Amino acid sequence: MANEELVERITKEVLLRLEASPEPAKQPEDTCVVCVGCGECVTRRPEAVAALIDAGAARVSSTIGVKPKQDGVAPLLDHTLLKPEATYDDIIKLCDEAVQFGFAAVCVQPCHVRLVAERLDRAGGKVKACSVAGFPHGSNRTDVKAFEAKRAVADGAREVDMVINVGALKSGDYRYVENDIRAVVEACGRGVITKVILETGFLDQEAIIKACTLAKAAGANYVKTSTGFGPRGASVEDVRLMRQVVGEEMGVKAAGGIRTAEDVKKMVEAGATRIGTSASVKIVGSA
Repeated sequence: MANEELVERITKEVLLRLEASPEPAKQPEDTCVVCVGCGECVTRRPEAVAALIDAGAARVSSTIGVKPKQDGVAPLLDHTLLKPEATYDDIIKLCDEAVQFGFAAVCVQPCHVRLVAERLDRAGGKVKACSVAGFPHGSNRTDVKAFEAKRAVADGAREVDMVINVGALKSGDYRYVENDIRAVVEACGRGVITKVILETGFLDQEAIIKACTLAKAAGANYVKTSTGFGPRGASVEDVRLMRQVVGEEMGVKAAGGIRTAEDVKKMVEAGATRIGTSASVKIVGSA
């Protein structure tokens, strides 16, 4: 974990650079969507969300075929399938399992969002649809990422995970990175959770601090370690540092390489409020 002086120095440097650089153009009014019923708290009052998390809320990503043995665990799971070879039948099965076992959300590639949202709505709408933007490399243009997010929300997504532009971050173009994130946050609109994937496998300690600072400045709800398609997954050190930078105002999601209940415990103790894993059956069975 970085010392407090390092975090303070780098955070101040990033914010000063943002103040000195031109403000991004405002997004058109039509990038917002109608509230879906949960108000503005998620995007406009992150401290309220943090209070709920502090009370014990958390999530763990799972994948197709998961049948948890403990009923109390199911509401914490994001049922996830992002593999490019996933078929329509796979996605339908994913939705049906999520409804059957009471999972929190179903996370899929953008092309499947409407199918997922419609099927979940027919089943009562308790399980939410989730998708991704700029996935998995984060190198799309900002307007493309914003359009992906807006379209996913229009198709029924209520959570969007966007990937940071790693090259711009490492080039020191902080305004571009902040604008990139903010455009997705604003495109998602009210009532939709936005998470920023840092892909920490490409970043050193100082770059992680900078990325977290920019995500927080841009109004995102979560920072997340990895896509699962990068050079490595989450580490306890990454999560601890991310929590140190964002404080209690944002969520932290650890994803990638988490295989056991002990791994989950370590990540949560480090500050994670959600866990992404493909080893859900093993973890739930041994919890």
